[in-house]
Amino acid sequence: MTGTVQHSGELVHRIYLKASPEEVWAALTRSELTKRYGYGGRIDIDPRPGGAYRGYASEAMVGSGVDVVIIEGEIIEAEPDRRLALTWRMTADPAMAAEGPTRLTYDIGRDERGLTTLTVTHDLTGAPHTAALVTGATPGTGGGWSFLLSDLKSLLETGTGIAG
Repeated sequence: MTGTVQHSGELVHRIYLKASPEEVWAALTRSELTKRYGYGGRIDIDPRPGGAYRGYASEAMVGSGVDVVIIEGEIIEAEPDRRLALTWRMTADPAMAAEGPTRLTYDIGRDERGLTTLTVTHDLTGAPHTAALVTGATPGTGGGWSFLLSDLKSLLETGTGIAG
């Protein structure tokens, strides 16, 4: 993973993938794939402006058959295979929930070599608890965006994520 920069309250990560933009879009928007990388939770998403986004705790986090929403948001922009922007609010922790929503943007592109790029920009202005979580600075929470994006890359390129 390259390009981690924090400025003006924004955290930016860029990764390069041997996967198509369509495969990356599917991994961001289809629950059967979100359950296979990162923290292993399913999502509900209505990928159109104004649509709802919900991220659920994985079975490992809460036990089998329990649906616990840990992230809520609203879709701001949705351009399949190119861009997804949404509000993102961690509801599982009272301090983070009280910070209100942050803005999360996924930009999918191609570089001059034909590799797919995924740039994740998370505007964390005014959200120090959320920033600590997603940067991996909060002990015992799994590594934040760096971990999640590394696992996504492994899944799309090899068929198996690093989280196992």
